[in-house]
Amino acid sequence: MNDLYNSRKLVWSLLAAFVIVWLYVLGVRTLVPPDEGRYAEMAREMLATGDWVTTRLNGIKYFEKPPLQAWMNALSFAAFGLGDWQARLWTGLCGLGGVLLTGYAGHKVFGPRAGFYAALALGSSLFWVACGQIDSLDMGLSGMTTIALCALLLAQRDDAGAAERRNWMLVCWAGMALAVLAKGLIGLVLPGAVLVLYTLAARDWAIWARLHLVKGLLLFFAVATPWFVLVALKNPEQPHFFFVHEHFERFLLKTHHREGAWYYFFVMLIPGILPWLGVLPQSLFAALRRERSTFQPKLMLLVWAVFIFFFFSYSSSKLPGYILPVFPALALLVAVYLENASRRQRMLAAGLLVAVGLVGLAFVPGIAGMQVRHPSETALLEAYQPWVLAAALLAAGGGALALMHARHLRRDATVLTLALAGFLATQAILAGFEPYGKMRAGAALVPAIQAELGADTKIYSVSTYEQSLTFYLRRTVVLVDYWDEFTFGLKQQPELSIPTVDGFVAQWNKAAGAGVKALAIMEHDTYAELKQRGVAMRVVAEDSRRMVVANR
Repeated sequence: MNDLYNSRKLVWSLLAAFVIVWLYVLGVRTLVPPDEGRYAEMAREMLATGDWVTTRLNGIKYFEKPPLQAWMNALSFAAFGLGDWQARLWTGLCGLGGVLLTGYAGHKVFGPRAGFYAALALGSSLFWVACGQIDSLDMGLSGMTTIALCALLLAQRDDAGAAERRNWMLVCWAGMALAVLAKGLIGLVLPGAVLVLYTLAARDWAIWARLHLVKGLLLFFAVATPWFVLVALKNPEQPHFFFVHEHFERFLLKTHHREGAWYYFFVMLIPGILPWLGVLPQSLFAALRRERSTFQPKLMLLVWAVFIFFFFSYSSSKLPGYILPVFPALALLVAVYLENASRRQRMLAAGLLVAVGLVGLAFVPGIAGMQVRHPSETALLEAYQPWVLAAALLAAGGGALALMHARHLRRDATVLTLALAGFLATQAILAGFEPYGKMRAGAALVPAIQAELGADTKIYSVSTYEQSLTFYLRRTVVLVDYWDEFTFGLKQQPELSIPTVDGFVAQWNKAAGAGVKALAIMEHDTYAELKQRGVAMRVVAEDSRRMVVANR
């Protein structure tokens, strides 16, 4: 029980089961707005139009992010068709690849047991598992930065040969270039700043001679720059918006209304690192001890995790997924610490998971009382309660079993049990969210809407935009009195929307008078206001969040 990492049969069986479950669950849930619907729809439009340079959302130029996610999703759609799991395949592969690469790097840099533990730690961390099953940019970026981080560790370790160092450093540079294509300049800024800070902390000035700077920079620019040149040539307005507005202004100003308190990411990290929270502080402090080697991998990992965490904590724009790139580094530090942890320290990790499970059990009855937008949604929260109960029981039961293993000095069994408990509990939380997520997406309305649609039927979206519903309808809509993330694109292409409700009413009535059918999606309050104005509307479908009406 103390040498499970050496059992090839066990390791390969665990890996096979992990991959099967990881890929299977990509298709069990509806795409939840806004992020999942947005990135699926951008890829659908890219594939439909054949334009792989100018990124669009709802037919409108959309330059908030680079194109890697849209490219990969569009390729997935081209290969496998349109669907939920196809939209999540890229992020799923990034999350899965991150686990495998982190485990491999841990094996080569710290030893086989540490590599086994690192893969278990990352593959069971709540945040990494959840984000790996969501179609968002955060996992795409994190997958690429994990390539950069792990390749750097593999290249710089003291026993790396000259050819191995060169090849892994080129992989590192390629990873940074792909990270830039995934989410922008932070793909270069974050690893670059970490390298500078590590050099100062470790006084390892010689590392700069081992980076293969000339070859690496040539590869970096060969991968990263072609799209930026092409998109700027086709859209001269893109560079200023992307580099100035979406980078410097987003980081320094509060124009996006995504600010949070200084402790925002501490609140995200505490549940996000479960089931390893009980050993996280000790793992970080242990990384401060200097190693007897030229390259200090644990210090590099510590600098990576701490700098990225505080970099985004300082930013004026905060979203939970921003700190996802720190998790591979944390998993490696946790793995190295657990390898030599005492029985008491392992019991602490297991005991804390038991406590988390018990707290979750106490929380379950309050789920149905959470604030919702419509009373009918309370039933969906009530249906979610058994899933949260199951997750809490898995956490508490897994923690108790791990506690028993730790008490009997079965260190591999302890770590494996904690990992299984964390992974399965996260799956329960995600799977149980499907009814609520399906309602948020409006997917149940799709058949009724499609029954009304002709080839030329216009769909208006009045004072709202349904990110996922648009994808499921397989067509764009005409925005009415709605700007938000489309503001920049609509300034370039104002003809693609109707700026006022009055303008919409005029077109709506004109189409009805000419016998041309049109549909409109709106919230209940908007419907009531238009009804009061005497606008003729026939209700096609509705749920607790939206209504779909026809003009005849």
